[in-house]
Amino acid sequence: MDPASPGAKNGRRRRNEVTVATIAQLAGVTPPTVSKVLNGRSGIAVETRDRIEALLREHGYRRTETATASPSVEVAFYGLESYLAMGILRGVEQAVRDHGYAVGFTDLQAPVPAGRRAADRLLARRPTGIIAVNSVFRARQYEQLTASGIPMVVLDPTGEPIHSIPSVGAANWSGGISATRHLLDLGHRRIGVITGPMDYLCARARLDACRGVLDAAGLPLDPALVRHGRFHFDDGLELGRQLLELPEPPTAILCGDDLQALGVYEAARRIGVRIPDRLSVVGFDDIEITKWCGPPMTTVRQPFFEMGATAARMVLQLAVGEAVEPARVEVATQLVVRASTAAPTARPVRPVRGGA
Repeated sequence: MDPASPGAKNGRRRRNEVTVATIAQLAGVTPPTVSKVLNGRSGIAVETRDRIEALLREHGYRRTETATASPSVEVAFYGLESYLAMGILRGVEQAVRDHGYAVGFTDLQAPVPAGRRAADRLLARRPTGIIAVNSVFRARQYEQLTASGIPMVVLDPTGEPIHSIPSVGAANWSGGISATRHLLDLGHRRIGVITGPMDYLCARARLDACRGVLDAAGLPLDPALVRHGRFHFDDGLELGRQLLELPEPPTAILCGDDLQALGVYEAARRIGVRIPDRLSVVGFDDIEITKWCGPPMTTVRQPFFEMGATAARMVLQLAVGEAVEPARVEVATQLVVRASTAAPTARPVRPVRGGA
């Protein structure tokens, strides 16, 4: 029998593994109360729920195979962004389908009834494993999921990886290096950067990589050419406008993601700056629309499919009691050169007023 298949375990606990009855005794409640907490059910006082969840985490409770409703892997998003969600879900499905697992998803940002918590819907389905796509995961939701005893892997954590929970991310540092070197090789020396929030691990890695490459080339990153924003189109539009309206604007802009880069496209269009004739633009992610925008965008491909598949394989290992080594996996990124980058022109990038 395949060790990753749902029937590989008989559901019995190993010696010294903590049980629901043990947690109930420590918390001073009945076992059904603990089961309600594990399955995201209502009707339990907040203080009681918090006490039970703290004990579950402290004692490392793990569910047996018989405690799951059906063999499935749940992908938990915080904000279901379709441009990355579909790639991740396809990767997860490809990795688990031959092992008899179904795939579901939950948006933890979706509205919930009063007195309920976002993760309750997920726990009520009693999946075999969880992949938490950690965009802006709230600490309270994270604590609830870890207390559930369900094997979990974090995908693309925004902060420093928590070593007790396996995680999968992209090689953001190497992606930032390849994008910056590409612009230098084209002859750009005045490079602007629009990055994501600095509490995001990926944003820090991409910015630090750019700074390191420029330092090595003897061209320190000019602080006046750096802007911090959200990974949104609107931020790319506004921050791109700011950079292009500087007395000495950049000849190239390196963006934190493709949505920001699309915002820079629009800022350049409104001002009258042609891409790539007078401005080169590089994105990050390689979402599908980057092939179709005008001009097609040079970007760093973030392998969402491979990241989802890798996280799913790790969950399958955890589900049958196997350790995951290494606990942190980084999947390679790739520079995709299209038509939004070119050698800088001799004339400065000056905004043309009155653009539509």
